[in-house]
This record gives sequence, structure tokens and C-alpha cells, in this order.
Amino acid sequence: EVSTDDPEMAFCTLANREELNPEEDSVHHCLYQFTRNETLTETNRLLCDVCTQRHCGPKNNISEKKCVYTNAKKQMLISLAPPILTLHLKRFQQAGFNLQKVNRHIKFPEVIDLAPFCTAKCKNVAEGNTKVLYSLYGVVEHSGTMRSGHYTAYVKMRAMNNHLSDLVLRGQSQASETEPVKGQWFHISDTHVQPVSVSKVLSSQAYLLFYERLL
Repeated sequence: EVSTDDPEMAFCTLANREELNPEEDSVHHCLYQFTRNETLTETNRLLCDVCTQRHCGPKNNISEKKCVYTNAKKQMLISLAPPILTLHLKRFQQAGFNLQKVNRHIKFPEVIDLAPFCTAKCKNVAEGNTKVLYSLYGVVEHSGTMRSGHYTAYVKMRAMNNHLSDLVLRGQSQASETEPVKGQWFHISDTHVQPVSVSKVLSSQAYLLFYERLL
């Protein structure tokens, strides 16, 4: 059962989604598609308790055949902005009776704004804020096939992010940074570790993305 004090705000976001125009094969496009507004009709209609009781009377007199189903709208949005954002990309698809790995590059930014994917009343976001920013600090990459392969990682060595503890312990922070957290990126493969540029990181075939809250 889902309820809200203000139904008119149920499908509102912190920032305007329609201004995004996300590029295909990007994390922004993935998030936009995942949080899009869906219409539930025909066999997907929802059982409406209010409509059923209005039509049939008290709940204890209702049989399954008398239940009233109604068209509805559905949208999945973020209601609580986490201190650490982990994005898991689906890198497989059905190919006949088999699963096939998706190898194409998915673009992802060094700083991402979650505001277009958050509810208008998102918790732990200060009133009036129209941005919810995160800075990239880790990437897991997979090479190979669905049957075998190798995992490597990109990690940013950086100064401690002091306001994350405020977010974890108190659910809020006074931080106001809007730029990526400064640091040096490293590529890690088994026992081999070497420094790399941010352009090398952003061109990787990401499987897992790790972001820390900026704003």
C-alpha cells in the first residue's frame, strides 16, 4: 500500500526531467529510462480498494469477482539520497535461450546530478536545493565473456570527505562543493597498481560505479 499526503506531488522531481534530453548509451539515459512514468492499463491495472468499497460496500462483503481494477500511473523515484551511490549496470541480454554479454561503452560523468530522478520531497536534501551532486571515486570493469573473464578496478586516492559522516549519522550536511573531489586515479589489476588519467577512467567499460555525495 502506497500513500502520500499530497497526490499532486507524487510525480514531481527536484529538477525538471524534460530538460535533460539524455544521450543514448549513457548513465543519464539509463536512469531516465528506469525512472520514467509508466501507465498501467488492461491486464496491468491496479486493484483499487477505494473504488471496490465504493462499488461493493464494506470490505468483508467483497468477493474476488467484485474487485474493481483501475488504470494507474507508476513511477520509481529516489526518496532518500544516499551518502554513497552505487550504480550497477546490466551487462547482459537474452539472445535466444542464452545470455550474452553487453560490451558497448556506457558513458558516465565524473560528477552526476541525481535531482531529476529524486522526488520533490526527497529526504536529506535541504529545502530549495535543485541539485543532488555526486563525485565519482571508484569503477569496477569486467573483461571477457559471460562464462569467464577478469575484474579490474579504478580507484581515486583522495582526501577524506568529512561531511559523509554527517550524512550517515545525522542525515544532513552543510557541504556545498560542486566540483569533483580532487585526487589521483589508479588502475588495479590483481597485484598490479599504476596511476592513470581521469580520461582513461571515463573511457572504461564500467560494470559498477561508485559515487560519493557532494551536495
